[in-house]
Amino acid sequence: MNTSQNSSSNVSITRENRMSALSGWLMLAFVIIWAIGGVALFVAGATSRPPSATFVFLGIFALVVGIVLSPGFFTLQPNESAALVLFGSYKGTVRASGFFWANPFFKKIRVSLRARNLNGERLKVNDKRGNPIEIAAVVVWRVEDTAQALFDVDNFERYVAVQSESSVRHLASAYAYDDGGEGEPTLRTSADVVAAELQRELQERLSRAGVVIEEARLTHLAYAPEIAQAMLRRQQAEAVISARQKIVHGAVSMVEMALNDLSEKHVVVLDEERKAAMVSNLLVVLCSESEVHPVVNTGTLYS
Repeated sequence: MNTSQNSSSNVSITRENRMSALSGWLMLAFVIIWAIGGVALFVAGATSRPPSATFVFLGIFALVVGIVLSPGFFTLQPNESAALVLFGSYKGTVRASGFFWANPFFKKIRVSLRARNLNGERLKVNDKRGNPIEIAAVVVWRVEDTAQALFDVDNFERYVAVQSESSVRHLASAYAYDDGGEGEPTLRTSADVVAAELQRELQERLSRAGVVIEEARLTHLAYAPEIAQAMLRRQQAEAVISARQKIVHGAVSMVEMALNDLSEKHVVVLDEERKAAMVSNLLVVLCSESEVHPVVNTGTLYS
């Protein structure tokens, strides 16, 4: 058994030792022939005149040996492994699929190597700004080191579930839900960054259990019900402000372009007062939410 010592915690880390097992078909033929030979010896010894105790004993011994060898047979499906333990000592892991035979005294602990999904429950936590939010994640994982999964943690499936929940809680507290500041990633707007950070932290936590994280992503993200309405109104207000800023910026640009074109093409010569009136009218037309009804001035600005 390959182990390494962790000096900080004085805990032995078990490493997987891959091994091969004998072909089950060859051993099955051997056991059958062995059992037939035992029966033949027993019958020959029992029917001989006088009966031969030696043949009878050898026949019984051969049958007992055949029975003892029989529990050594086992099968493995694709992406399935068997950890072999002899009287509490880990001997190795068989990863190949098929029909095999190993020491009948081995305890064979099957471990699936297939990818698994962990669909986490919705958790209520506080984000970086202290706002209560609901968050959930899905984690795709698989066992890479069977020895670590079986012998370094107690119930590796439960270990993955608990550590995943802990990682999601920590992630939520490290990022703001939204409006994290200039250039700062948030849970809502930086999905890829958050997913990469979650996968990195999960891998760091679960490497002790011999687990590899294939993918980790948030599946649910929302404000907690008690502040959802208030935050929705805030988001709507921010959206309105942002839209107004774009509208005003665009209107100013259009007014500037109109004044420059009129001046360059000498369409009309405007003094400062007329320019101010034109800017005012254009801004009202461009920034108004409702339809504008112009008033036609038949006189002049000075009448």
